[in-house]
Amino acid sequence: METILDLPIENKIFYAVLVFSWTVYLWEAYLAYRQRRTYRSTMHVPQELGKIMDTDTFEKSRLYQLDKSNFSFWSGLYSETEGTLILLLGGIPFLWKVAGTVTARFGLGADYEIFQSLSFLMLATLFSAFTGLPWSIYNTFVIEEKHGFNQQVLVTIYADYIAPLFDKFTPLPEGELKEEIESMSKSINFPLTKVYVVEGSKRSSHSNAYFYGFFKNKRIVLFDTLMEDYSPLNKDGEPENVPAEETDTPTEAKAKPKNKKQGCNNPEVLAVLGHELGHWKLGHTVKNIVISQMNSFLCFFLFAVLIGRKELFIAFGFYDSQPTLIGLMIIFQFIFSPYNEVLSFCLTVLSRRFEFQADAFARGMGRASELYSALIKLNKDNLGFPVADWLFSMWHYSHPPLLERLRALGGTKQD
Repeated sequence: METILDLPIENKIFYAVLVFSWTVYLWEAYLAYRQRRTYRSTMHVPQELGKIMDTDTFEKSRLYQLDKSNFSFWSGLYSETEGTLILLLGGIPFLWKVAGTVTARFGLGADYEIFQSLSFLMLATLFSAFTGLPWSIYNTFVIEEKHGFNQQVLVTIYADYIAPLFDKFTPLPEGELKEEIESMSKSINFPLTKVYVVEGSKRSSHSNAYFYGFFKNKRIVLFDTLMEDYSPLNKDGEPENVPAEETDTPTEAKAKPKNKKQGCNNPEVLAVLGHELGHWKLGHTVKNIVISQMNSFLCFFLFAVLIGRKELFIAFGFYDSQPTLIGLMIIFQFIFSPYNEVLSFCLTVLSRRFEFQADAFARGMGRASELYSALIKLNKDNLGFPVADWLFSMWHYSHPPLLERLRALGGTKQD
């Protein structure tokens, strides 16, 4: 009786890829189940947050994360099933042949592999967009809308990808906040040249801040939703508890956001920036770049070693040709998947370590109390859930859970 050990090497490769893919999926599903169990069982605000986070916000956060987790389960199951069917039914070689048919209509034969590769990428992108669109619509217009984060209309669903290229960056006006930012940057020799406020609220009510730039030309960007003095969510809408029929303003003009966000006050914004500048001062950005470049070098070195192995192509249905693009897909997406999982986990652990170090840096600048309250406000504004299953967070969270960060800051109390 023939066993798996007796199968040709190309068959062993194919089945190994399938088994590993489903193993990873089941592991991820198990972790997600543990976290959903945490969402369902944690019904009360943790003691550390009892005087800071109200019960209503805690419940909204719990339900938001539970909805997202349930959605991720079904979308993940669909994605894994779709990928498996594509491999079993020979979807990749089939699409490659279709791409060849398309290029042949323009008089380009098999020798024009670059054009066939471009055609293949276009068809694969269209297929992915078509199959993923219903999930994207549901996530944006059901889950995000239900919990008050979606700020789009249907015709601009692509805004998450296109709009950032056209975001309006406004220089932060002269004033106390800008002076404090410049003073803090100067104190650690951060080469700040400009500070911008970006209208992130047009696309989402999530808060953020970051810096960018090369060498001696760094710029800080603050989302308007991060700052309570700038967030439109604190300014728009009708007064609290005033019925629509008792005002003269048209209903459409005075509709309030479902979740009013308060953002952070100036000292808290400075604490958040102190954390971000800590990443720069401690060399985290450079270290991540070095790791990325070393990984890229290793991957392309191994790619050069493996690209000539015909059995890799046969395993995925390419018996008569070895297209370079297909080789890239097979090696990077399938053959490297075990390595990628290990690397991803290691980078997650490293990222959490960096976050703790950046928090400690802000604390060393005398901003522990402000960062403490800022982390809680940002967690509330983004409906983050402060309680996490230890195994789920260890595998997934690039940032430590809120309670761990607060404890590391020294348990600073906020009234």
